[in-house]
Amino acid sequence: MEQTRAPLTRLSFMKMHGLGNDFVVIDAREGRDPVTPALARALGDRHRGVGFDQLAVILPGQGTDFTLEFWNSDGSKAGACGNATRCVSDWMMRTLGREAVSLTTERGTLHAVRRADGLVSVNMGAPILDAPAIPVAADPMALPLAGDPLAVGMGNPHCIYFVADAEAVDVAGLGPRIEHDPIFPERTNVEFASVVAPDHLRMRVWERGAGITLACGSGTCATAVAAHLRGLTGRHVVVDVDGGRLEIDWREDGVWMTGPTALVFTAELSPDFLAAL
Repeated sequence: MEQTRAPLTRLSFMKMHGLGNDFVVIDAREGRDPVTPALARALGDRHRGVGFDQLAVILPGQGTDFTLEFWNSDGSKAGACGNATRCVSDWMMRTLGREAVSLTTERGTLHAVRRADGLVSVNMGAPILDAPAIPVAADPMALPLAGDPLAVGMGNPHCIYFVADAEAVDVAGLGPRIEHDPIFPERTNVEFASVVAPDHLRMRVWERGAGITLACGSGTCATAVAAHLRGLTGRHVVVDVDGGRLEIDWREDGVWMTGPTALVFTAELSPDFLAAL
């Protein structure tokens, strides 16, 4: 049962996207965290709310510049969201007048920097390859599923398939079945990738709790890691997703993800919308 809270009378938000992977962002650094599962579901409704792939809430830092929490449009929590992390980091750097920031997520402390070309890079941390930590109830490198996928954690679970042609995969049909497979106790994101070159992948994604999205930062990181572990690519690759291109560099200190960001608009939810929650 959702906890009863004092009703909201006003709430400002930002709409952002990274390669079409879109977010509602709420800055709650100076007040209480307003988000409940009901609010996340209402905001995430693309017909009756605002619509998003993920909701990101900015909270006070924990020895860092800020903290980020993530929600899916179905009202569930998301442990990581790479594109939202990059977008919010860009906004925070501009707000603070800095070229680098640190932030806290469920993964711990992450770091983001603005490159000389204006793109934002985020260190998403080391990949998680231990089955209980992903979590998955099988050997992550040899899952008992048709298609020979791998499991990699990036603060959230990912199941990665390497296919001859990512464009030909029935993502809408296969994605939800794999997301809910019993070997994934917390469900899973599902990626389908094909190798274009030793430094180039094409990837499509089904996100846990969101469905098909135009891009998935953590999923792109997990796919790049899986491709290297399978001997298909090096550790530095570009990945074409439905919404554009991300650059992934698996370094000794973690998996760095680089790409564009966009702040679309700022707005305020109406009292009527909030009163209906």
